[in-house]
Amino acid sequence: MIGTGLRAFFALAIAIGFGFVGPAQAGATFDKVKQAGTLVCGVNPGLAGFGQPDNQGNYKGLDIDVCKAIAAALFGDPGKVKYVPLTAQQRFTALQSGEIDILSRNTTWTLQRDTELGLNFGPVVYYDGQGFIAPKKLNVKSAKELNGATICVQPGTTTELNLADYFRANKMTFKPLVIEKLDEVVAAYFSGRCDVYTTDRSGLASTRIARAQNPDDHVILPEVISKEPLAPVVRQGDDQWNDVVRWVVYALIEAEEVGITAKNIDEKLKSEDPGIKRMLGVTPGTGKSLGLDDKWAYNAIKAVGNYGEIFERHVGKDSPLKLDRGINALWTQGGLMYAVPIR
Repeated sequence: MIGTGLRAFFALAIAIGFGFVGPAQAGATFDKVKQAGTLVCGVNPGLAGFGQPDNQGNYKGLDIDVCKAIAAALFGDPGKVKYVPLTAQQRFTALQSGEIDILSRNTTWTLQRDTELGLNFGPVVYYDGQGFIAPKKLNVKSAKELNGATICVQPGTTTELNLADYFRANKMTFKPLVIEKLDEVVAAYFSGRCDVYTTDRSGLASTRIARAQNPDDHVILPEVISKEPLAPVVRQGDDQWNDVVRWVVYALIEAEEVGITAKNIDEKLKSEDPGIKRMLGVTPGTGKSLGLDDKWAYNAIKAVGNYGEIFERHVGKDSPLKLDRGINALWTQGGLMYAVPIR
């Protein structure tokens, strides 16, 4: 009997330590956020295109718009968000402890994070892959030429593990220069403390455009050495909150699929398309199952636009990064973006 009791005690302690205690707490985060009237969102402290404060301290980026869309769906107001800047090492503890309600911070979905850390991932908002950036003066054309190189990398990331795996698989060696804060690791690269810097390719593009004195002096090498599906993250054991996050993201993708934009959405309220009428709340029903007003998707899309608008504004053709849609295009255009039916 003592052994059984101890096992139960430790199981509960572990669950609490990971920030979840199973179905008994379903709805806890949703209720907390609704009562507070503010969404607490963990974000990147300074990654152009994804999460970065402007000169007035206002956060902008693709991940930021995910938070704004959820706030709009919850409260009808995208401004009801408190942003908490987090390093890669801080982010999961902040979510597990309840310091934040959602992590929207270019975070890769992996098996270990999904299971052992007690997390749930929403739909992927950016399909990425790890790469390398090097000064053009080094005349490096391929990652296969990096044997013996000193490489800047952040700790607490999939980047560290991928880097070690890649060099081991290719029978090469490297010297890691591990630095936690993004600003410091980027500064180390540009000051020449390391030969190359490795992270997600979107992050490399952001660093090259936003931080380099002359972007043309740096080249992103062609190799993509990993799969990095980046998605918003919530705690396990809170299905209602997970559902809200999941379906708001799907609504942004679905809006692009059916041609709804922030500008034409009011006109689309007159549409006779049954799917559009359901999604925008003209036909009631979808809000009740989420615990939201039937205008939840309308409010989210009206606030930030559809997924395509968000992409182009922050990382695509209308942004300094000018990244191609690539595999982040809609499934109808050869990409991986696909919304589950809202019905």
